Amino acid sequence: MPFLELTLHCRESEQPRYEHALDDVGALAVTMLDANAGTSNEDAILEPGVGETPLWAAITLSALFPHDADALLLLAALESFDPGLDWSRASFRNVEDQDWERAWMDQYVPLRFGERTWIVPWNRELPEKADRADAAIVRLDPGLAFGSGTHPTTALCLRWLDGLAADGLLDGARVLDFGCGSGILALAALKLGAAHATSIDNDPQALTATADNAARNEVASRLSVHAPDDAPDGTWPVVVANILASALEALADTIAARVAPGGRLALSGILDGQQDPLLARYGEWFDELHVAVEGDWVRIDGIRRG
Repeated sequence: MPFLELTLHCRESEQPRYEHALDDVGALAVTMLDANAGTSNEDAILEPGVGETPLWAAITLSALFPHDADALLLLAALESFDPGLDWSRASFRNVEDQDWERAWMDQYVPLRFGERTWIVPWNRELPEKADRADAAIVRLDPGLAFGSGTHPTTALCLRWLDGLAADGLLDGARVLDFGCGSGILALAALKLGAAHATSIDNDPQALTATADNAARNEVASRLSVHAPDDAPDGTWPVVVANILASALEALADTIAARVAPGGRLALSGILDGQQDPLLARYGEWFDELHVAVEGDWVRIDGIRRG
């Protein structure tokens, strides 16, 4: 199936705002590549250090939309969402699935988050540092679903899960991944010791990608995938929701109700500056709310009262 691809060049400092706007107008997927790749100015990122999510100084940002999307209407929506950005840089073309997947696979390298968690493309060799008995290795092929570990919001959540595992809080636990994308967070939780994970997303492509990645990682029997309408009732001791701040606000009652008393919650997809209303909202149910910031993005985590 073809897609409409928007491509533009931007600086590293501008990337979060561009990506936030693209997500808001319904981009199916967003990727970032080195704008100087293949030139003498190429800035190679071979293996980031622990806790690092580096980007290039000059970035080529690409986003996929449905093939029948109106490019002019998209530009109008983007300019309305953030008129301070230069959307005249954007260009459009029609692409096939394989073009997108090949570009992602060619650029993506193994990444470590925290002490034990590694996200590795399915067709890449494991780094020597990942050759340890307790390494939590997720082999990923995100397809067209968001979530490769390279975005700060995903990285913040992966490090949070790695920290829970270090404290023994994932051993045998049940985990809810609310807005699962590629399934990366649920899969990491399972690899870190969780007994079962439940993934929820309103995007059918995300549900397909999550199920495929679970099978690739041989954890399909320990993961269930649901659209919101058929999601199971109940509570979970660990819940992570990596979605936009507006959705976290609108779904606060629903998300809070899914966290068991004494359970842990992590919220991400939040731009720095958007956290205060969410801290007040979730403070109705959660104690020890903590804010972690990476670049322009924020994670909020806390413990459910009761």
